[in-house]
Amino acid sequence: MVTEQAVLDALRGVKDPEQQQDIVALGLIRDLTIADSEVTFTLAFTTQSPASKATMHSMASRAVGRVPGVSKVQVKMGGMPGARPGQPAQPAAHAHAQGPQRSAEFIPEVKHTIAVSSGKGGVGKSTVSVNLAVALRQSGAAVGIVDSDVYGPDIPLMLGSRGRPGMFENRIIPVEVHGLKMMSIGLLVNDREPLVWRGPMIHSFIQQMLKDVMWGALDYLVFDMPPGTGDAQLSLSQIIPLSGVVMVTTPQEVALLDVRKAIGMFQKLNVPILGIVENMSYFIAPDTGKRYPIFGEGGGRRLSEEYGVPLLVQVPLDPETRLAGDEGTPITLRRPDSPQAGTFRELAAAVRRRLGELAVLRPLPKIG
Repeated sequence: MVTEQAVLDALRGVKDPEQQQDIVALGLIRDLTIADSEVTFTLAFTTQSPASKATMHSMASRAVGRVPGVSKVQVKMGGMPGARPGQPAQPAAHAHAQGPQRSAEFIPEVKHTIAVSSGKGGVGKSTVSVNLAVALRQSGAAVGIVDSDVYGPDIPLMLGSRGRPGMFENRIIPVEVHGLKMMSIGLLVNDREPLVWRGPMIHSFIQQMLKDVMWGALDYLVFDMPPGTGDAQLSLSQIIPLSGVVMVTTPQEVALLDVRKAIGMFQKLNVPILGIVENMSYFIAPDTGKRYPIFGEGGGRRLSEEYGVPLLVQVPLDPETRLAGDEGTPITLRRPDSPQAGTFRELAAAVRRRLGELAVLRPLPKIG
């Protein structure tokens, strides 16, 4: 039989990296419950950095999982300091009495927030995100990018950044690379460290990337979202009123099937769809110049007509674009005069134009 004492003893082996005290002594363990062989508890973080939170969450889950008799561990994340095991949780109604904070409180100097999303992985969403951000920057705008894909944080690699963010007055200073301000969980944890996070942890991370980061005045903040319709998309849409979302797909039917689900989710969340990017639309053979629709053709166009949103651009399949991402210099910087870079500048222009159109369509506030 699993006992509370055995669980707490295991958790005493987990230390806060910043304070070098175990998490039980610090009072970070809250709402510990044991049902048969399943253990659930909350890590009541206070002012720890995102890196420390990620480390402690992972270590606590592993430590309890090794306790004899434990078959399942669920580690939630809270924000109320000082509670001890067995102390009753704060009532939900009281905890949320003030309502959720919105972007005006988190990022008041950011004019436009743009999510780049897809229904499935492997469609080049991160490539679109970084090149869109760079192209917006090349237009003279102040731009930031948030790597919201906690399970596959590729943005630091694709932008060629290995630095760690700084701190000033208990706030995070984003890394600056290629003229962009950038934040990613990939800057805070080891490359080989898997993040086994549940919804509350993801929600807290996204919230931290807004309120705890010194973004300053930005024209655009681009969010590279994880694929699918999961916690990150829901959390971001609930925390801030997104200016819009760019949906990335390939022409093939299996990609269209998944991106339809993602579009449906954003529509339910009242997030404006800026348009469709059809990536890997075709391949042009370098020796003959012949165009090959490797993943089919017409899918992005059908999708745009089906939902009544623009097909923003069709991006060709290009080996050099892949190589540029792998080497940390996006194609819009590596070969700014190439047709591929031109396509991403067209995308940036289309996004700016679409944001302007949607701003005109928004209803004026009611007075009285």
